[in-house]
Amino acid sequence: MPNSIPDLPINTSSRPPLAGWMGGKSLLAKRIIERIPEHACYVEPFAGAAWVLFKKPESKVEVINDINKEVVTLYRCLQWHLEEFIRYFKWVLVSREEFERLKKSDPDTLTDIQRSARFYYLQQACFGGRITSPTFGYGITRASKLNLLRIEEYLSAAHLRLARVYVECLPYAEVISRYDGPDTFFYVDPPYWDCEDRYGQGIFSRDDFAKLAAQLAGIKGKFLLSLNDTPGVRETFGAFAIEAVQTQYTCSNGKNMPAGEVLIRNY
Repeated sequence: MPNSIPDLPINTSSRPPLAGWMGGKSLLAKRIIERIPEHACYVEPFAGAAWVLFKKPESKVEVINDINKEVVTLYRCLQWHLEEFIRYFKWVLVSREEFERLKKSDPDTLTDIQRSARFYYLQQACFGGRITSPTFGYGITRASKLNLLRIEEYLSAAHLRLARVYVECLPYAEVISRYDGPDTFFYVDPPYWDCEDRYGQGIFSRDDFAKLAAQLAGIKGKFLLSLNDTPGVRETFGAFAIEAVQTQYTCSNGKNMPAGEVLIRNY
């Protein structure tokens, strides 16, 4: 593939702290990494679970950004306060009662570490990684994503991977503008088309897709964008190369359903 790194190694052992995040790219990460071109600065304007960052080799400069302050505070706590964060879970149980207690608690009354621990617990213990109105996740054929016996192992690995990563909490357009350059590669993973409100009200709207396409058309660097495959996506980003790929989405019954996505790029 032109301008791509040959035989780019995949980190098969790394697990993002937000592994169950809605819209996470766990199944597509390998194919995305195979298409990453040579670069010096790697930027994710919509980090979320940051599956690609955690699976790819380190770049000279790395930036993850998310407008969700809960996500950003969690990553910063893992960078700078790992021991205190892990200590919070020493006597915690995975239960519906604990889930509902934390869900009802007011995050504005908590410290950053307590707030991040609350967010992490709710996100990992809920179904489908829902951001708004999470519900307790359970099943008779699968275990909880929140494995408290291995939490130190998981989060220590995330702590090491995030050590040299810049973590921003800015609008996507500002991050793209600020870090753009001829040696920059952007992996762009916005909310799915027709699912914009599932990430919170006012965070990303249908109009933002056209704004994002216009901004990406003028950057100096390279980008790869992933989205669900819809006519609206293909029309909005029609000026770029579009590659259809197959993946799977998890349904409410816990089963995987085949789904189509597109990888859109300017190289």
